[in-house]
Amino acid sequence: MTLRVIRVDDPRDPRLTDYTDLTDVDLRRRREPAEGLFMAEGEKVIRRSLHAGYPLRSMLLTERWLDAMADVIGHAEGPVYVAAPETVEQVTGYHVHRGALASMQRKPLPPVAELLAGAQRVAILEAVNDHTNIGAIFRGAAALGMDAVLLSPDCADPLYRRAVKVSMGAVFSVPYARLAPWPQALTAVRDAGLTLLAMTPADRAVPLHELPRTAVERCAVMLGAEGPGLTRKALDAADELVRIPMSHGVDSLNVGAAAAVAFYAVGHGRPDA
Repeated sequence: MTLRVIRVDDPRDPRLTDYTDLTDVDLRRRREPAEGLFMAEGEKVIRRSLHAGYPLRSMLLTERWLDAMADVIGHAEGPVYVAAPETVEQVTGYHVHRGALASMQRKPLPPVAELLAGAQRVAILEAVNDHTNIGAIFRGAAALGMDAVLLSPDCADPLYRRAVKVSMGAVFSVPYARLAPWPQALTAVRDAGLTLLAMTPADRAVPLHELPRTAVERCAVMLGAEGPGLTRKALDAADELVRIPMSHGVDSLNVGAAAAVAFYAVGHGRPDA
């Protein structure tokens, strides 16, 4: 059913509660999972989230986006609020450059076993708590053919606004789940027939390009947080330690860049490539 567009001019309007305090990271990352919502920012991300099957709670647009989003508005199952840019900025706490926001309903995460069944290559992230890195890793995983992403319980939320934005909506393209308890649940990955490859700059690690084909036919690439990397327990749980060879005295890459290199390396020559 098409709902009428609702114009609002009061930033304190209780109907806009989903959009308040978007710049308060600590508040939003607690509140959004608890309330079962997330923010999609910009036309492209909104469309991708809807295409991925996330239900629309509401939209908040500036006037100039009414024509561009007319088809989405026509099928909207939630209210569409329209406000002046100044009002939107007062509600959200920042200037919304793309002028379009949507509050989306989260979906239950799939069981880990479901993601592992038939998967050839997955990414496993340990304690990656920076939303920009999460978004970059998901974008690389989608672009380079990873089948799923598994997150330790202390990883950042892939559906947090910054992560979604950096990934350009790729978080909607790659299925993911939380892997718990950590790191004991890594045994479930091995039991599913995947080789656990732990990324580390350690000299004793095998260069990615020297891995035998059998090691990457079905594998899980494990990556740790920026700086500390994988914990000792995670490294000990791995089947193989692997590294990206470095030059010019550089000791490591940003985890998002390292992930992209690793995803390409293990995916090269896959049967469906």
